[in-house]
Amino acid sequence: MKNLTPMDRQQLIEDIQLKSASGEESLGTSIRRLRLEITGLDQDSFAKMCKLTTKTLSTLENGRGNPTINTLDGILKPFGLAMTLGSLRHKPIKPISQHVEEPRRKRGASPKRQTAALQTASSRAEAE
Repeated sequence: MKNLTPMDRQQLIEDIQLKSASGEESLGTSIRRLRLEITGLDQDSFAKMCKLTTKTLSTLENGRGNPTINTLDGILKPFGLAMTLGSLRHKPIKPISQHVEEPRRKRGASPKRQTAALQTASSRAEAE
């Protein structure tokens, strides 16, 4: 483990939280920073501490995989952190008045087939 003062450790954790919550860093980058900058552990030792396989940790740090909340909490718990809704990045949405609903397509044939069927029907009507 790295020898950080409690104040330095807390500031580093807050920086990681802020960058993760704002979207400046991916979750994998944040996990890697926690591992390296706070603990100084290699992936194998850190994975054992979090009760994960080294492959799972590597996958997470590289932005691949789909971890469960329990897996993430297991990684974050030693740092006094947990996954919460507050840590999700907020993406602004358009005001409701600007949303334009597209017309719903009728169930059944695809639009191309519906058009072809209409053309065939009108051709038959003209022939009669």
